[in-house]
Amino acid sequence: MSAVHVPSWPGVAASLVLVAVALAVVARARLRITRELVVAVVRAGVQLVAVGAVLLAIFKYAGLPGAFGWAALMVVIAGQVAGRRGGGVARSRMAATIGVAAGGGSTLLALVLLGVIAAQARVVVPVAGMIIGGSMQASGLALRRVDDALHAGRPAIEARLFLGLSAREAFAPHTRDALHTALLPVVDSTKVVGLITLPGAMTGLILGGVDPLTAIRYQIVVMYMMLAAAALSAYVTTRVAETALFDEAHRLRE
Repeated sequence: MSAVHVPSWPGVAASLVLVAVALAVVARARLRITRELVVAVVRAGVQLVAVGAVLLAIFKYAGLPGAFGWAALMVVIAGQVAGRRGGGVARSRMAATIGVAAGGGSTLLALVLLGVIAAQARVVVPVAGMIIGGSMQASGLALRRVDDALHAGRPAIEARLFLGLSAREAFAPHTRDALHTALLPVVDSTKVVGLITLPGAMTGLILGGVDPLTAIRYQIVVMYMMLAAAALSAYVTTRVAETALFDEAHRLRE
């Protein structure tokens, strides 16, 4: 296995030329997001350096308990981010956090307990990041569709309630729509994996000198775990959010 070529810090600084290209495009198109772009670039650099230092400490001193503690923190942050997508839904951040924890957490634990991935901090942390990131996206998309249904679909929901349907039955078409929307990105990416893009896990292993036929085994596991985590997270998030829409008498809340 050959040594991996990693950009030096001067090389990282040189890559700011690419940021300048993005800034030029933004200025040329008069998008008025120059400040946001600069803030994003600075934040990305600072956050990655800080996270790198934290991970170094976890790998060196905290071990597996520290890795799971870091994963728990990622779940909380992901729940807050995904919850913003359903701003009109009561307790949307709680619903997203529970959904991400259920989907991402159960998937990660299954991989460790079944011995699919090594029970080592250096392995658990990056795998947890991929799983929780996918869970966050699925939960956020599901909540956005629930929020849309709450506003645009209120007359239809109330009509079903008047006909005697339960709250779950009245909201069922919107639940299916939310889950369909949430799962489309991960399903589409799974269909074309390897044909259009080489995913991150596989690319990282190949850059590290691993044989491509060996790297694909890891990538297959990654794609399957992303599917499971996204499906579970979207389903749990939608169900928890749904309970906040109705009262005990199966009436749609204002």
